[in-house]
Amino acid sequence: MAEITSITPQLKDKERCNIYVDGRFYCGLRLETAVRCRLRVGQHIELSQLDEIQLESEKSQALDKALKHLSASMKTEKQMRDYLAKKGYVPAVCDHVLEKLRGYGFVDDAEYGRQYARFAARGKGARLIALELKQKGVGEEAVEAALSELPPAANAAEAVLQKYMRHKPPTRENFAKAYRHLISRGFGYDEAKEAVAALRDGAEEGGAEEGEGESGGGEGGE
Repeated sequence: MAEITSITPQLKDKERCNIYVDGRFYCGLRLETAVRCRLRVGQHIELSQLDEIQLESEKSQALDKALKHLSASMKTEKQMRDYLAKKGYVPAVCDHVLEKLRGYGFVDDAEYGRQYARFAARGKGARLIALELKQKGVGEEAVEAALSELPPAANAAEAVLQKYMRHKPPTRENFAKAYRHLISRGFGYDEAKEAVAALRDGAEEGGAEEGEGESGGGEGGE
């Protein structure tokens, strides 16, 4: 059995306390719950019993906190689980809350992936978008589905490149840096190469037209 080694009030919520087991933080509880269940320092208790106490007494409160957290923006299941765990809820409570959120349609990793990818595609390539989605906990299948719905990356690469090259002279060095910038933003090597080549060709054509105009002006002056 484990031993409750400390019960301390939470700094941000005076109505809740932190339960430490064997010298380590284990979970958070309402003070009223801790008192009602007669939890005390030095008490030996099964961890499953602590889990059951929190599940039965705080699952509604945990759901309320989760819904409030979701009100600002969509979240993945992993983000919600991490949030609840940080608040001190045990896995059983997290599982209960996530089951409710999925049932309400408030947590949907596939839809999150689609919306995130659609927005991020304005300035990022598929490789970086996929990496960020996986870091947020979206599964491989949902990531691939989200990326499959995106339009070709050429326009996005061109927009990122135009912004990067703004106020920069069209030199070979700057084009090389622009290429590396596109790669760092998650665009493929071929996409980056084509975007830089198109911009370089356009700059060269513009330079040629300016040169021709200056030459024509000189002849007219004679």
